[in-house]
Amino acid sequence: MINKRLLIKKLLAHNDESSFYDKKRKIDLGTKEGKAKFLKHICALSNSNPANNSFIVIGVEDETNEITGTDFFDDSKIQNLINAYLTNAPLIAYENVAFPNLPPDKVVGLVTIRPNGKITSLRKNIWKYWGGTIFLRDGSISMPKDFDIEIKDVNSEIVKSIENAAKNNIEMTLDGVIDFINNRHKDFESHYKVFKEQFVLCWAGIPKKVKNEIYYSRVDIELINEQVRLFYSALDEITISYTADYFRTVEYVHLGLNEQFKYYPLEEVTIYFNENGSYKIDTKLLFEPPQFNKKTLYHIYNANNSILEKLKKQTSLSSSEKKDLYNLPSTYLICYLNNFEEAKDKLQEARELLKDFDSTVYQLAKEALRILRKVNYN
Repeated sequence: MINKRLLIKKLLAHNDESSFYDKKRKIDLGTKEGKAKFLKHICALSNSNPANNSFIVIGVEDETNEITGTDFFDDSKIQNLINAYLTNAPLIAYENVAFPNLPPDKVVGLVTIRPNGKITSLRKNIWKYWGGTIFLRDGSISMPKDFDIEIKDVNSEIVKSIENAAKNNIEMTLDGVIDFINNRHKDFESHYKVFKEQFVLCWAGIPKKVKNEIYYSRVDIELINEQVRLFYSALDEITISYTADYFRTVEYVHLGLNEQFKYYPLEEVTIYFNENGSYKIDTKLLFEPPQFNKKTLYHIYNANNSILEKLKKQTSLSSSEKKDLYNLPSTYLICYLNNFEEAKDKLQEARELLKDFDSTVYQLAKEALRILRKVNYN
């Protein structure tokens, strides 16, 4: 079993970006440009490595290799994006890897690209890239190439040696459990469980009992063997259940208008553990968007837009507008779920403005966009 934190360290120490490895400070899958650039790199790395895995490390400064981290990204449907835009699409996995020196809400993203031995190309136009384009790695750059390219295997031995050097051991696992419980989550209720005598799962959160059901908030769940964070949320609440064979969470989101709020089930995630040392993650969207009075929503939507314009112009807000600002992410989300199509762009715009304005509302905006992404993919 590969310790993904150690794998990232080995990749960063091995060399600068190469034909089997790329690093990014961040990626943006919320815009056409961001998606196009991500797809370009996936295509190029897959074509340049027909017989071995290739990788993208996210949350690292390009010039200095400093690990700065990125936001937790829990999009289980990212393969759908790859399949929709790439011909002969490779299999990819996006994992959130915990690093002890990062803030609690930051991780390092690790994209693993598993090739299929065939030439991958863009299936259709996106941003400024034309459908049919083939990309290859030219050193550390992803470049468009001619159609008559020849795929060569030049990295298998190097990648194999890096992966072998990143294999997990008992000491790393024990250190990981102790650090998770005693250091990073010493103020929370923490647990661990061993599945199939191989997998060690840790989770922590703040419990709350409601009608014989325990809900956890500020939840962190990690597969310690691989140092992979499986779930993180500073806001929403989840329930947890498990057997000897699986570990299951159900996530709930808090939505409402005019002080009338309710918890809605969003997504069920089940991790199945196998005897052969493998595991599988299944996700099921449970969300039924709440529907509200359109007249009320028009009033709220227009009020949100007015606040957004003031933020753009750096105009001071009234006391009532400051109060409405804290509900702005969730009400924009509700508006979008009730067919206000432009509310999605408004929410994206608000997130960027809130980053330097109010850290609490900025976090709320990120959570709202995370929910939106899940709903849109499904």
